[in-house]
Amino acid sequence: MKKILIANRGEIAVRIIRACRELGIKTVAIYSQADAHSLHAKLADESICIGPAESKKSYLHIPAIIAAAEVSGADAIHPGYGFLSENAHFAEVCRKCNINFIGPTPEQMKQLGEKVAARDVARKAGLPFLPGSKSAIDNVDIAKKTAKEIGFPVILKASGGGGGRGMKIVHKEADLEKAYLTCRQEAAVSFGNSEVYLEKYLENPRHVEIQIMADKHGNIVHLGERDCSIQRRHQKVIEEAPCNLLSESERSRIGSYAVSLAREVGYHGAGTVEFLMDDDKNVYFMEMNTRIQVEHPVTEQITGIDLVRTQILVAMGEKLPFAQEDIKIKGHAIECRINAEDPKTFAPWPGKITAYSCPGGLGVRVDGFVYHGYTVVPYYDSMLTKLIITADTRELAIKKMESALKEFIVDGIRTNIPFHLEVLKHPDFVQGKHSTRFLERAGFVK
Repeated sequence: MKKILIANRGEIAVRIIRACRELGIKTVAIYSQADAHSLHAKLADESICIGPAESKKSYLHIPAIIAAAEVSGADAIHPGYGFLSENAHFAEVCRKCNINFIGPTPEQMKQLGEKVAARDVARKAGLPFLPGSKSAIDNVDIAKKTAKEIGFPVILKASGGGGGRGMKIVHKEADLEKAYLTCRQEAAVSFGNSEVYLEKYLENPRHVEIQIMADKHGNIVHLGERDCSIQRRHQKVIEEAPCNLLSESERSRIGSYAVSLAREVGYHGAGTVEFLMDDDKNVYFMEMNTRIQVEHPVTEQITGIDLVRTQILVAMGEKLPFAQEDIKIKGHAIECRINAEDPKTFAPWPGKITAYSCPGGLGVRVDGFVYHGYTVVPYYDSMLTKLIITADTRELAIKKMESALKEFIVDGIRTNIPFHLEVLKHPDFVQGKHSTRFLERAGFVK
């Protein structure tokens, strides 16, 4: 690869540009009219405007992205996360146009990207599951029958869902029909796929995910787990690695599940296999994300492995430069997503940043794309930057994160920094007793 077009925006586009620079690869940024002054458009070797602010006319507009790649002479496309990163059709178009898609094949994405199909693959690979439907639920009667068999509460999930969307929790039969119809309708509108499935709902689980990396020569390695249990309406807010509950043998067991799933389809590239874990440390397969994750930096910090750089090298056909026995977990890392939003209501808060200063010091990493004078636009995700802290222990990482958050200056708009500070000092979080319901039960979310 000599030139990579980045089919994304914001902090992940900046992150990819940095990795490409280290590899001596030229970069092409695409941007919407609203993002003309965004940092990724300034840092890339070339920048091309591909349309208006609306995502479907810019960052989701496949013909415009392919045209930009062809005009610039890019021989590869990195999709980042979100937008088209898990769109099998986009990967297929890239292949037909002789452009290297940095990710798995379209066939692998189809097998693992849609949740119903992924569950079939996971069953063949021997992964554990919560009780639930083995295929999509076609009508309300089947939904009611399945729910009665497994017992309430249950959760309805959109097959094509992601990012915390397309889910409905149902606590009693009287509410099931409305939830089912609403979930199907929302799934069709949001994902173009109305399929939903149903499974037992765990009341107080941990959300644990395994990072994997695989090359095109059959080598697959897991890089430990991340605990992503601090969530607001199924959307991750704070992530950390490793999970404070797991021993080395338990980590190896869950990691082997993830590797088995990837091996079942001959997977290559970066991927994340997500699980729910109950109080007895039993884990249950949820889904696989066939892309780099927002929270990948915490894994990089505790393993010393550059995931984006490795992802690019794998796409170029190189073998993994490490084996499973080379992966060593050192220290503890925590990531806070800094969003442009009201810290109490979580309403988005676009506007001009009138003052901006990042924290610093040993073990402090800031991945972002905004700067002094930048205007946060209202058209996209509200995340501005990610603050990642690494320390020898979880206790020290929490203290360093508090200190770094207090150093952060973002004036002119509101951010969720005060929210993060409140979460970090809550006794249940400090003691590692949190779950995916923590923010609701602690009163942070109404």
